[in-house]
Amino acid sequence: MVNHQDTQLDQVFAALADSTRRRVLTQLDGGGRSVTELAQQHAMSLPGFMKHLAVLETAGLIARSKEGRVVRCELDAAPMRAAAQWLAHYEHFWNTQLDALGRYLYHQEETCKQPNKTPRSGSSATTPSPPKKSGPHGPTRKR
Repeated sequence: MVNHQDTQLDQVFAALADSTRRRVLTQLDGGGRSVTELAQQHAMSLPGFMKHLAVLETAGLIARSKEGRVVRCELDAAPMRAAAQWLAHYEHFWNTQLDALGRYLYHQEETCKQPNKTPRSGSSATTPSPPKKSGPHGPTRKR
């Protein structure tokens, strides 16, 4: 059985997946605009732009109204609330996972600390000379 809530959430995410549609929503954030005003901001044909508006309308993110010959679009951000709640659930999940990872790494760092054996600058310790590349000569063969 298909849940209506899941279908609308799918449509909202599909609508938000396209940068053109996200820009339209940003344009409408300041108030309603005519389709002509919205389309002028995008370098595409009017029929192509209308397809983007149809996707937004199907998702419930915009409402179109006709005043005479002018078609206006208004933002309806309510469907984004379900998307935000879905994302918040997984944000909580990942924050919990990352907190656990942070605790684990901190514990590892605390248990694996080794004292610093190199002298700090300003001490009176001398620096040992580097080891020789080969040892002393061995016995020679008599002929």
